[in-house]
Amino acid sequence: MSFDASSIFSQIVIVMVYTENAGNIGSVARAMKTMGLSQLVLVSPKRYPDPFAEWMASGAQDILCNAKVVDSLDDAIAGCHFVVATSARVRRIPWPLVEAERGAAIIVQEAMQHHKVAILMGPESQGLSNEDLQRCHLHLSIPANTEYPVLNVAMAVQIVSYELRKAVLSIERQGAGSRQLESDFSMPILNAQWDAPLATQGEFEDFIKHYEQALTEIGFLDPQNPRQLMARSRRFFSRARMDKQELNILRGVLSQMQLTQKKILD
Repeated sequence: MSFDASSIFSQIVIVMVYTENAGNIGSVARAMKTMGLSQLVLVSPKRYPDPFAEWMASGAQDILCNAKVVDSLDDAIAGCHFVVATSARVRRIPWPLVEAERGAAIIVQEAMQHHKVAILMGPESQGLSNEDLQRCHLHLSIPANTEYPVLNVAMAVQIVSYELRKAVLSIERQGAGSRQLESDFSMPILNAQWDAPLATQGEFEDFIKHYEQALTEIGFLDPQNPRQLMARSRRFFSRARMDKQELNILRGVLSQMQLTQKKILD
């Protein structure tokens, strides 16, 4: 596998979700460009395009010009293979969580396998919702002052982008003989010799909808009282990192369950 820093960064997408301040979009573009990132997706920003965003970009207007604007988070991550959230929120159901430095090493390893990686940044006033966070494989934390752990979104992007660049520079320094960064994260990273491509997030979301529908039809899931069944199921299947064939096998099982249930009811 040849090493090319620009090709690694091209696999990494910064996704700004429901951004409220147009100036932050420009500041994020500038933070990205200083570290070599260029892929920016905006999910339903409150104001964009906006002159203030261009002014705050200060030399990174090309990233703004090439930014993709979409209506929903599902649209933003549909073609991605690995989705990461930055969040300081305490969750009722814990999710795989690492600090930004370790997370950057994991992201770079994914990008080196030509897996598209999305890094989500939430709206300024409240951050990412629980529903958004549950669409992710991994959560990143930035170990800020516990008495005031509040970071502007552009500052958060700058820190994460810096850690990504450090991870890439570490590989460059190790030379052609090494392509592995240390990581204590147990989630499997599929290698280039895997026999089927990794399922995209869009395919995974289709599977989750099918799974929920099938569980409802057989009476295992009560839509009026779902408790944490779907959230815990998402966490379980996210850890599995299914490839396309594995996902199709499970969808075939679900379809057979639905068919059998229909025959019983008929």
